[in-house]
Amino acid sequence: MIPYKKISSYTLLKVLRCFCEDLTATQTARLTGVSRVTVNRYYRIFREKILQYQESINSPIKGEVELDESYFGRGHNHRKGRGTDKIPVFGILKRRGRVYTQIIKNAGKRELMPIVQRLVERGSTVYTDTWRAYDGLVFDGYKHYRINHGDEQYSDGKGNHVNGIENFWSFSKRRLRKFNGIRRQDFLLHLKECEFRYNERRKMYAVLRTLLI
Repeated sequence: MIPYKKISSYTLLKVLRCFCEDLTATQTARLTGVSRVTVNRYYRIFREKILQYQESINSPIKGEVELDESYFGRGHNHRKGRGTDKIPVFGILKRRGRVYTQIIKNAGKRELMPIVQRLVERGSTVYTDTWRAYDGLVFDGYKHYRINHGDEQYSDGKGNHVNGIENFWSFSKRRLRKFNGIRRQDFLLHLKECEFRYNERRKMYAVLRTLLI
């Protein structure tokens, strides 16, 4: 249970409801009468609980799976697999299911393949773009289909696409922009919050309330 030193349990649940509705700390302070400093304190506690929860889910992903990398933050993007001024993130999405994200050092094969082998069950059907780090997936026991974005191909009409994970990237970047910059040391908390919001979008309040009690 989290410490209820500043506000009552009733007020805390009001703050939690505002958090689940994705209101800013300023908006929540105005609606609940709680100071913005205290709201921020509890928002951070919520995010830390979410991080613990998301990292505790380690069951293998199987079925139809999309893999992709993306870059977060301001600055110039270098070529994949090399240095970047932004934060590189690897994403795994089970179609009609959950998404998992992990901050990575780079988008090279040595970085990505151990994550895939650990989290994606062999025999699954995997969809990626044509990035060379995904070469050899078939030799690891996966059915592998590629989509060529370089030719402006986003779907071949037969289910070969990575639209699901790309939609998640768009959702995450859109909601993170409202913070006008996030400290690098806090980025993981916000990334996992986006992951949690996507995965639990139909029951976020109920799940998070359970985690806090």
